[in-house]
Amino acid sequence: MLGGGVAGLTAAHELAERGFRVTVYERRALGGKARSIPVSGTGTGGRLDLPGEHGFRFFPGFYQHVPDTMRRIPFAENPDGVWNNLVAAPVARFSRRDGDDFRVPLGLAHLGAADPDSFRETLGAAVATATGMPPAEGMYFANRLLVFNTSSDARRLGQWERMSWHEFVGGHQRSHEFRALLSRTLTSLLVAAKEDMASVRTIGTMGEQFLGNPLEIGFDGSLDRVLNGPTNAAWIDPWVRLLRELGVAFELGAEVRGLEVRDRRIRAARVVDSVGVSRSVAADYFVVALPAERARTLWNAEVLAEWPELERMHRLHTDWMNGIQYYLREPVDISDGHIAFIDSPWSLTAITQNHLWARKLPEFGDGLVAECLSVDISNWHTPGILYGKPARECTAEEIARETWAQMCAHLNDRDDLLHEANLHSWFLDPAIVWQQGSGHNTNADPLLINTAGSWEARPDAHGPLENLFLAGDYVRTNIDLATMEGASESARTAVNALLDVAGSNAPRCRTFTLYRAQELEPLRRIDADRYAAGLPNLFDIQL
Repeated sequence: MLGGGVAGLTAAHELAERGFRVTVYERRALGGKARSIPVSGTGTGGRLDLPGEHGFRFFPGFYQHVPDTMRRIPFAENPDGVWNNLVAAPVARFSRRDGDDFRVPLGLAHLGAADPDSFRETLGAAVATATGMPPAEGMYFANRLLVFNTSSDARRLGQWERMSWHEFVGGHQRSHEFRALLSRTLTSLLVAAKEDMASVRTIGTMGEQFLGNPLEIGFDGSLDRVLNGPTNAAWIDPWVRLLRELGVAFELGAEVRGLEVRDRRIRAARVVDSVGVSRSVAADYFVVALPAERARTLWNAEVLAEWPELERMHRLHTDWMNGIQYYLREPVDISDGHIAFIDSPWSLTAITQNHLWARKLPEFGDGLVAECLSVDISNWHTPGILYGKPARECTAEEIARETWAQMCAHLNDRDDLLHEANLHSWFLDPAIVWQQGSGHNTNADPLLINTAGSWEARPDAHGPLENLFLAGDYVRTNIDLATMEGASESARTAVNALLDVAGSNAPRCRTFTLYRAQELEPLRRIDADRYAAGLPNLFDIQL
């Protein structure tokens, strides 16, 4: 197993349960971008170090693969293991700079009507009411979702995969409020994508889950869930313990540098340890569970000669979405769930964590921290309000001050919630490293960004190389988005392909599909005929 993130650990788990001997080679830390990161040296008096992280994460109810794995990881007396460590975040706050904030309860069952007219009217009215947007624009947005929800698979892949979300919703023609809330928020702020780059297919699929299924049919749990503690304590560490008990071996500090090909098989992987010693590792099967930007460095001429489609992976786009945590001396009443700072140049989102955690923050660090405001920075290219520089060109101290200033501009215009005197300390994702000579940062953990037309550049889990399998959020999956869920789904697909190649009679990994309203299925069949005839979707009209 080459890589120990969510994809690698999932594949190792599935294989070990089926009797395979597995060794995981991981360069840095198990859990990948999902792990939490102790703030070294902050714990005193027998307390643990303060918990940091790459960025906060959440587990939408439509996730199925990750929760299925969590249920199989024992945790204390929990009847469903780690899964019981998921707790609901029932409300999202959308904060405006010099404007009225609004809160949206998640899982609005009264939006459940699925016939087209009711869908448009109820969702359009709800959007307009919640956001203060003109009713006509709320209705227009609801109609665009209806167009997607009634689109056939052929249209989704043939038309909507190739069009950006911004173009689809006509963002350039709509009001500033529409662009800020319904074009940008649903992409860069909620699903780690970019409105002018992400495809309609990708964002529409997420809209189908977030807004098109308010009754939460087929969901694993509440729409918005988070862990009740630091990720390592609540999920990753118990998972690794279980894998060790199943016989999985781990080699940390081992970086994969190359693959050797012979007779249409991978003969060995070249691994370099933490002190620079290189060696060849032989195995019957190789699962590459590395991020896209690292996996594609392994595709040498010999690999590409057998699997030329992998060359397309160089067209996949990565960008930055990294977090910073602010540790506060006193609690702040901002939101019971996630917060989106709508007008922030750096596209900030955040969550306060102490009220959601079973083990409270005063038990960490020096005992003086009562709250952690965990913030994700999604836009590293736009100048900020304090220094006039993008985050990529700011030192860690400047990032901390600039992010704080942007939040204060949103939260202190009405309620005066954030105070410098309440700030105990902060912690920036250590993947962000300042380069003094060039005057900008590097990022060891970029994020795959879905772009229009990128589906054809993404590989399947298995190809012409008989014993090579791919697992990662860049692999083609049903969820079609760079997520933990996509990583888990791809790992299961890779393991199933490996079982086929091995001729194993072990049960195949369970895989899940995303919800689609069955009431709209007749309209999708009509749309398949219309798409084949070169006609637009039945509801694709300008309102």
